[in-house]
Amino acid sequence: MPHHPPTLGLVLAGGEGRRLGGVDKALLVVGGRSLLAGAVAILGPDCAAVAVSANGDPARFAGAGRPVLPDADGGGRGPLAGLLAGLDHAAALDPPLAWVASVPGDAPFLPAGLVARLHDGRGAAPAAVASSGGRRHPVVGLWSVSLRDRLRADLAGGERRVGRWAEAVGAVAVDWPALPVDPFLNVNEPDDLLAARALASRERTA
Repeated sequence: MPHHPPTLGLVLAGGEGRRLGGVDKALLVVGGRSLLAGAVAILGPDCAAVAVSANGDPARFAGAGRPVLPDADGGGRGPLAGLLAGLDHAAALDPPLAWVASVPGDAPFLPAGLVARLHDGRGAAPAAVASSGGRRHPVVGLWSVSLRDRLRADLAGGERRVGRWAEAVGAVAVDWPALPVDPFLNVNEPDDLLAARALASRERTA
């Protein structure tokens, strides 16, 4: 059992995938499974519950077997709005959960033990974000549910950038090695998808 506080795992699956023909990036298949299934598999062992953040018809994510959380305002405000939906969901559970671990729905190589490492690395901070290769990846983060009222107010005030908001609330960076494969690589374009599938194929045969 995880030794850290009970945590909600949240897959931010709202990316529209315009550069990939408008597909749901979380449903793309890499290494024999969807990116969503891979994210759920990483979060599941370390989380008390897992949910998916996405707007539109939730039925398209039914295969994940997890609740699908729409943005409270119907969408259009990016991953911070999805994170707020996750924080609100965690607070409403019985018993409520005090932490949310977020990951994007388009990252095929998320590392095992992600949630535990973020908890271990945050110290007394109310949030932590992943880092690799000298770069922060703020969508991969751990967030205290106590931040939800501030996030609601900041969204109402026009904040949209996850990285800037993470810095504002004092998130600490927790580092991972970026070699041989960056664990936080995102699939944004067709070439990214081809490269990710090739990497996954090499890993399976190594």
